[in-house]
Amino acid sequence: MTFLKFLFAMFLSFLPGILGLFVAPIASGENAWYGTLNNSALTPEGWVFSVVWIILYFLIGLALFLVMNKTNTNNRYDKTNAYILFAINIIFNALWTFAFFGAGLPEVALIILTALIVTAIFMARAFFRISHAAFWLTVPYILWLMFAFYLNGMIIYLN
Repeated sequence: MTFLKFLFAMFLSFLPGILGLFVAPIASGENAWYGTLNNSALTPEGWVFSVVWIILYFLIGLALFLVMNKTNTNNRYDKTNAYILFAINIIFNALWTFAFFGAGLPEVALIILTALIVTAIFMARAFFRISHAAFWLTVPYILWLMFAFYLNGMIIYLN
């Protein structure tokens, strides 16, 4: 049963990445629109994004798994709140990819990314109430989202 919970948590955390494969540039080719954009000098090579996102999806999946397995939480509301914030965060994550790569709307994507960062912070805080380890596993994700905010903003500025 614990292994199935782990697989479920991983599936949920990787869902935006899986859906994003249909609209985002992939290793075998570039998104035609994205390839025409001027990027920040700090923009990593394309393969870096793939590696980082795999690690980040794993970390937030592991964080969700820790929350799911925590049995000595005193408040059932804490877990419900954490699950809701996780779900909202995953939805915003998938929406950002669609808005940015699928629709080619970096301004809309930046608004979604702002909501994504806010919900990630609230999600991390909700995780902290249940598992400190789960909270710390979300920190790299939040930091990367902030870097993505910079990159998304620079694309708007430079184009």
